[in-house]
Order: sequence, then structure tokens, then C-alpha cells
Amino acid sequence: MTEPVAKDTDMELVRRVQRGEGRAFDLLFNRYQYRIASLLGRYLRNQDDVQDVTQETFIRAFRALTRFRGDSAFYTWLYRIAINTAKNHQAASVRRSVGNEVEIEEAEELDLADALRDAETPEALLARDELAAEIRAALADLPEDLRSALTLREFDGLAYEEIAAIMDCPVGTVRSRIFRAREAIDRRIAPLTGSGRGVLGGDAA
Repeated sequence: MTEPVAKDTDMELVRRVQRGEGRAFDLLFNRYQYRIASLLGRYLRNQDDVQDVTQETFIRAFRALTRFRGDSAFYTWLYRIAINTAKNHQAASVRRSVGNEVEIEEAEELDLADALRDAETPEALLARDELAAEIRAALADLPEDLRSALTLREFDGLAYEEIAAIMDCPVGTVRSRIFRAREAIDRRIAPLTGSGRGVLGGDAA
């Protein structure tokens, strides 16, 4: 009897694509196309738009895949591209013109400056580069599931329900992961902020 062949992980397929194996991307496409389309259905009412943006998402991902380093899970990186592409599509439809190009070259990078921009706490008085560097280091040290949940909430502004759909887990699990991630980062940056509050404070929704 033949032993079942273990399915390649996302990262193994990514590495194969980066080595020039185009078929490996077909496997990633087949693995995630329906989940991407389901996610986009939350943003786009027109089914034709869902199909078009799903296709555009994978085109953009393929073009950017050579720069994917694996700092985040592949599906998190892919879903962020999908969400940004959908938002760009919506904006373009409203304006009846091509909107700003969706940024994907640095899809793994976190725009920490945005997270700190409106802070009205003692943290805002610190040098932003020092604080941002410490937050980035703290994020890198988080378990992947906590880091992904937090980045989708804090830096992409997704609702808990949307994050749950992306991570394929209950909303309660998402809330727990985000709370634990915030607590870990707040403890890490406490010596810099000199405050009991962290820049990634909780919210009510």
C-alpha cells in the first residue's frame, strides 16, 4: 500500500515558486482561491467584481512573491493584499478613475508611524524611531498566531469578525490573541514609555 504523500506547507510552496516552479503557485491558488473569494464577498457586492478582484489579488501576489520573506504567515500576507486590492477597487469605482496603486512590495512591513501618529500619551514625546524599533522587535518575538491577529487589527483596521474569517477561528479566540499580544508588547515597551498604558491600547469593538 502506498504511503500518503504529505501536503507541502505554504512556505515550502512559496520557496518552490521563488526557485522558478510556476506549478507551485497553482497549488497555492487552488488552496486559497475560495477563501479569498469568500473574504472579498464581504467587501464587494457584485459577484463579477469578486471574481475580478480575486484574480487581481493572485496576480499581485505572484508578482510580489519573490520579495516574500516569511515574516508573517503566507495566508495573512495574501489576505492583506486581497483586502487592500478590494479597498482600492471600491475607491476607484467611486471616483470613476484609477486610485492609488495598492502597495504590496512591503506587504509584510508594518506602518508603525500610523499607529503612533495620533497618540496623545507620553509615548508621543519619545523618539518615534526608537519606540517603533522596540515595537517591531516585540512583534517579531510574538508567536505567529498572536502577531497575525494583532497586525490585522491594529495596522489593517479589520473587524474581529473579519480577522476570524481570515484566521479560521472563533471571534473569541481572535479577541484573546489580540489581548495577549497587546499585553506582551506593553510589557516590552514599558521601560521606554514610563507609563502603564501602551501605544497599542485596547478598544471596545
